[in-house]
Amino acid sequence: MRVAVAGFALAVLVLPAGAVPAGAAAVSVDAAGADLVSLSIADGALSLRIRGAAQVTRQSVGHDPADVTLGPDGGVAVRVPQNTAFAFLGSPGTSIWSLTPGDSGLPMLDTSGVRRGLVRGDAVTLSLTAAEGPGNFTAYTLSSLGAPRPLLGAAAREIALPAATRTPVVWAFDAAGDYRLTLAASATLSTGRTVTTEATYRINVPPIQPGPAAPLPHPAAVGKTPTPLPARAMAAPNAAAAAPTATSSPSPATDANAAAARSAATAARRVISDGHVDMGPQLSGDDWTIRVRDDTASPPVWRELPDVVLHVEDNAKTAVPAGADFLGTPGETIWLLPQAQQAGIVWPGWNTQHESVVTGTRGNVTWTLAGVDGPGRFTLFLTGSFGNANVLFDSAKNLPQRLPIPPNTHAHGNWAFSKPGLYRLAVQMSATTTAGKTVTDSKTLTIAVGDNINPNSGFGGGSSTGGDGKPGNGDSGSTGRLPRTGESWVIPVSAGALLLVLVGALLRIAARRRRPAAAPAGPTA
Repeated sequence: MRVAVAGFALAVLVLPAGAVPAGAAAVSVDAAGADLVSLSIADGALSLRIRGAAQVTRQSVGHDPADVTLGPDGGVAVRVPQNTAFAFLGSPGTSIWSLTPGDSGLPMLDTSGVRRGLVRGDAVTLSLTAAEGPGNFTAYTLSSLGAPRPLLGAAAREIALPAATRTPVVWAFDAAGDYRLTLAASATLSTGRTVTTEATYRINVPPIQPGPAAPLPHPAAVGKTPTPLPARAMAAPNAAAAAPTATSSPSPATDANAAAARSAATAARRVISDGHVDMGPQLSGDDWTIRVRDDTASPPVWRELPDVVLHVEDNAKTAVPAGADFLGTPGETIWLLPQAQQAGIVWPGWNTQHESVVTGTRGNVTWTLAGVDGPGRFTLFLTGSFGNANVLFDSAKNLPQRLPIPPNTHAHGNWAFSKPGLYRLAVQMSATTTAGKTVTDSKTLTIAVGDNINPNSGFGGGSSTGGDGKPGNGDSGSTGRLPRTGESWVIPVSAGALLLVLVGALLRIAARRRRPAAAPAGPTA
């Protein structure tokens, strides 16, 4: 059955078990970190493709979905949790199969190839007309605080995807079998001309044999060593790119060739309040340096941390929901940079994809949060496909805290701040080179939170010492204060020195008062 909705269609047709449409190429794509729907506009035409994680990293055009098979591998069988927010998936305990690898590396709906200002309303429309098959198909996303929102399925027939963004998505099925999905997209160019496209997907859902019911949202215990993120987890290209191109991550040679052209830009101080940025290391010989890749510039620029301040404006304010005690008391206001990109809010991630890191190191890169200087609590956490929270860093717990990251990883999480003000995060990244040498660098990442905070006051806050008190390898800029480690505070050096002087003076005065009076001097000869 086909039902037209706003002139576009998404049809779900049932095929006999194991059937493969004639003429379809046998291309298998792992959904982990993939762009399931990648939309771009080039030369006035709208295209819809699917890109595996490696293609996302290279910003490749990707495949025609008709040539791709999704499943039966790469998904996970689970049960609908005891949470009324997920009732659109069925009653609690219902078996479903999710086209995701788990709580990290979620696939994406990608409109990074549709730059802002190119289409009216800065949005591309997708529609659903029918969902017929051995079971129900539902696509949904989650907010940063774990609340699900149906996108396509029985509960929603049409969605508008914001331009130049990437939205994590879960595709869920409640019965095994072969599905064929035809997706259509539409947008109106700024000139007034409407462009459309469609593509056909094929998904093979295996027999659904779930384990225990999925847990309710809960914070992970901090203080344990977090599970390493999968390589290329939630990989994201330049969100401002007009269209995907077959380019790769910057190599040392590329950086050298472009150094002259970018020298002025990299030296300039930059306040970033919107768009995509990543923090990550680079290796040059034995010089290991943490930098920020700024994708708000075109082409992207690697900047020094002391030259960057991230500004979290008041449009990122939200309330702590019930059950999220790792963020504060329910109802309290926090400032939240979400795991999924949102227009008008800076979208920071972490990145070990620089060619020098991929080819020049072995094993994981260790990211350490050594200290937090700020007016409130800082928390970095991931939101899983059923809303469960995996807390990576929490300044209310004992520091330092460490996160192992495989090379060639690109990930995003939720950055939460409990109060407005200036935060300085003492970050350290270390690795082992292929020659067996340990390299470490420490920097200070500065974040201004709130509209009433002048972000320019945050420049110059670099750290020149590693977690062991020794200088880092890279150019760390000026020394920054790192007074807060969990709930304890360390007096800054300058204030401590003054305090010692005052204490010493008071002790000397007290000693004089306790000293007995001296005998009068005798007559001199």
